[in-house]
Amino acid sequence: MKRVQFSSRFLPYLFLLPQFAIIVIFFYWPSAQAIHSSFFIEDPFGFGASFVGFSNYTDALNSSEYLKVARFTIAYSLIVTFLTLSLGLLLALKADAVIRGQSAYRTLLIVVYAIAPPVAGLIGMMFFDQHIGPFVKFVSLFGWHMKVGINYFDTAFAMVAVAVWNQIPYNFIFFLSGLQGIPASIREAAAIDCKSGTRRFWTVILPLLTPTAFFLLIINMTYSLFDTFGVIDVIVKDKAANNPITLVYKVYLDGFRGNDLGASSAQSVILMVVVLVLTLIQFRFIERRVHYG
Repeated sequence: MKRVQFSSRFLPYLFLLPQFAIIVIFFYWPSAQAIHSSFFIEDPFGFGASFVGFSNYTDALNSSEYLKVARFTIAYSLIVTFLTLSLGLLLALKADAVIRGQSAYRTLLIVVYAIAPPVAGLIGMMFFDQHIGPFVKFVSLFGWHMKVGINYFDTAFAMVAVAVWNQIPYNFIFFLSGLQGIPASIREAAAIDCKSGTRRFWTVILPLLTPTAFFLLIINMTYSLFDTFGVIDVIVKDKAANNPITLVYKVYLDGFRGNDLGASSAQSVILMVVVLVLTLIQFRFIERRVHYG
C-alpha cells in the first residue's frame, strides 16, 4: 500500500491540531474542571469555595433520591437500547425485502432522524397531552387514563416512547447498510442449506451484522444516557416534582437549578466513570462475539 508523503514531518500534526484543540477545549478541560469542582462547595456566583474532599461523592452515593434516579436510569437505558436496536433491525430487515417502492419506504423511515431531540419531545408531548393527545384518547378506550407529568409510570412510558421513536431511524440506516453489504452468494447458499428464514437470520445474517450491532450498542447506550436530555427536559419541565429523571438530568437540576455546583460536578464524575467502565466491559466481553471476517 502506497503511503502518503509529507513535505515536512510536522505537517501531519498541523492537520491534526484543529481536532486535538476541539477535544482538549470541549472534553478534557471541562472534565478536569468537573473533577476539581467535585471536591469543593462553591458559591454559585464565584465568590469563594471550600474544600470538602470526598463529601460530595459520599453524599450523592448515600442519598436515597440519587439511588432512585440511578435505578431508573439503568432501567430506562436498557429498555431504550433494546427497543431501538430490535425495532431498527426489524424495520431494516423488512425494508431490505421490499421490491417495489424501496426509496419511498426507506425515506419515510429515515426522515424522523432529522428531528432534534427537543423537537421530538415537544411532538411527543402533543401525542401524550391529556386534552388533545391522540394516544391518550386511544388508550382511554381500554381504561388507561394517562397523566403524563403527574403519574410516575405514565411519564416514564412517554419518555421511553419518544426516545425510542427518535432513535430508531439511526439504527435503521446502519442495519440496512449492513444488510446490503452481505454478498448475494452467501444469501443464496444460506437459502439452499436452510429453508427456514428465522434460522437463516440467527445462523447467517445476524453473525455478519455483529460489527454493526456492536457499534450501535455503544452508540445507543450513550444516546439513552446523555442524548435524551432534550426529550426529558421537554416532558418533565415545569411538571410535578415526582417525575422520573435520569442521572444526567439530575446533574443539570442540581447544578443549574439548585446552584450546588460541587454536588453536580461529583455526580457528573460518577456518571463519567460509570460510562467508562461500561464501555470497557463492552469492548472486553461483548466484542469477543463480534465477527469481523
